[in-house]
Amino acid sequence: MERCEAFIIGGSAGSLEVLLKVLPVIDAAIKFPIVIVIHRKHGTDSLLPDLLSGRTGLQVKETDEKEELKAGFIYIAPSDYHLLIERDHTFSLDYSEKINYSRPSIDVTFQTAAEVYKDKLACLLLSGSNSDGVKGLKNVKEWGGMAVIQDPRTAQVAYMPAQAQLNVQIDRVLKPEDMGEFINLLSNRKPQNE
Repeated sequence: MERCEAFIIGGSAGSLEVLLKVLPVIDAAIKFPIVIVIHRKHGTDSLLPDLLSGRTGLQVKETDEKEELKAGFIYIAPSDYHLLIERDHTFSLDYSEKINYSRPSIDVTFQTAAEVYKDKLACLLLSGSNSDGVKGLKNVKEWGGMAVIQDPRTAQVAYMPAQAQLNVQIDRVLKPEDMGEFINLLSNRKPQNE
């Protein structure tokens, strides 16, 4: 990948623990937005942005309708809404049917981001108990983006990253302790024509 313009993390059961390890390592001068889509029950985990804010120098917030993605921010998909990324690099919230029993669906965010950012998108799929995110990672690859998964052997619930490994051409398999530095390296890449 020559340059990363957006980094999206998807996860379900067991992924919060990973995020709490990864976020403190991420450079506060990161050159792209990070979007987090985690399965969580409606009406719960409203403290998630506060919890994650305490672990990073980056600004952490739940996404708002029509909000523009900006570098240096960590955006969290609100519970019970699908999070779409529009061509003008803004968010759109959608309350349509659940996908893979989930809303937000990781697939939806990965797929819409892939169409917008194409080969400048990297997506990371963490621990989880269903296959949400696998189809989305396929789309990321089809549009030329980078597909990254948590090493299933390190996942609290290995099913989600293991399904991705079986069904998608994965670019990187990372342990949680290597994820933050990987994200920093993506941010520091210089385009080859500079």
